[in-house]
Amino acid sequence: MTLRREKYKARQKRDSIPYSGPKVPYDLIKEATIAFLVVAILTTLLAIIFSSPDESAVTIKQWANSDPVDFVTTALSELDGSSLSSQYGPPYNSGTNSQQHVGPFAPQKWAGQRIPVNSAQDFVLSPLSQEASSIPLLSQSLTKWNSASSADQGNWTANYSDALAKATVDGSKLLVPSGKYGPVGEMMSELLLMANSGALDASLTGTSHFYGTDYTKPLLFLADGTYLSGLAQNKHLLGTQWGMMNETGNWPGQAWLWLYTFWYQIPPYNTSTNADALVMTTMLIVSAGLLLVPVIPGLRRIPEYIPVHRIIWRDWYKRNRSK
Repeated sequence: MTLRREKYKARQKRDSIPYSGPKVPYDLIKEATIAFLVVAILTTLLAIIFSSPDESAVTIKQWANSDPVDFVTTALSELDGSSLSSQYGPPYNSGTNSQQHVGPFAPQKWAGQRIPVNSAQDFVLSPLSQEASSIPLLSQSLTKWNSASSADQGNWTANYSDALAKATVDGSKLLVPSGKYGPVGEMMSELLLMANSGALDASLTGTSHFYGTDYTKPLLFLADGTYLSGLAQNKHLLGTQWGMMNETGNWPGQAWLWLYTFWYQIPPYNTSTNADALVMTTMLIVSAGLLLVPVIPGLRRIPEYIPVHRIIWRDWYKRNRSK
C-alpha cells in the first residue's frame, strides 16, 4: 500500500509540472475549416464517381400509360377477387393463399388483420364512386354492378377477361371488342382514364391521417400486376436475383442483407411456399446462437480447442512467455 501511494504521489507531481516546450500557435477555427473543406471536396468527388442512380418512384399513372392491358387485367382481377392481394391473408384480409408458417410458428396469423384491404372496393369501386358524381353513365354502371347477383358479376368479368386477350392498344387507350360485359366495360374504361391522368394515384394514397404517406394500397395494386416485377427484373432486384437492395442497378447496396437473401437461393427455401417464415425462423435461431455463445457449453471453449488467437497475438505471447 505504501509503495502504491508513493507511486501515485510521484505521478501527481510529474503531471503538475508546467509545460515548458516551444509555444506553437494553434487556430482551431482554421483547422476545422480546412478539415471541412477537404471532407466536402472528397465527398463530392466520391459521390460523382460512385453515386447510386436516383430512380423515380413507380406510379400507377406510369403503369397505365406504359402497359394499359396489364393494368386493366390487374384491375379486373381485383374486381372479381382473383388477385394475389384479394386472397393474401393477414394483415390485409381473411384469405389463406399467402399465410406462411413453420409448424406452430405462424406470426402472420397471430398478428391478424391489422391493415384491412378489400381489393374490389379499395382499388376499383371506391375510386370510381368518387368520379361517378360527374359522370352519369359511370354512376349507372356502378348501380347496375352493385345490384347484380354474384353469378352475373362473375359472367361479366369472365367475358371481359376473355376479350382482353383480343384487345389492342392505341397510344394509352385500350380497345376491347364488344361483348356481354354488363357495366364492366364502362367501369374499366373510366378506371383506366383515372389512372392515365394520375387521379387513381391520388385516390389510393388518400388517407385520414395527418401525414398522407401511406402507400400500402398502390403498392399492393402494383404488385398484383406484372409491370412492377418486370421493372424489378430489369434492375436485378428479384429475390431470385439476389435482390432486396437499397440502390438499383449494378451499384452496391445494403451489404448486411446478404445473409437474409442467401437463404432464398438454396433448398429448401427457394422451393418452399413458406420461404419467408423459414428464413425468419432460421435467422432467429442463428441470431440467438450468436448471442448465447458465451453460455453454450462446448461452443464457448472453441477458442481453447482451436487457438487461432495465439497466432494473431504471437508477438505478445513471445514477449510474455516467461510470465
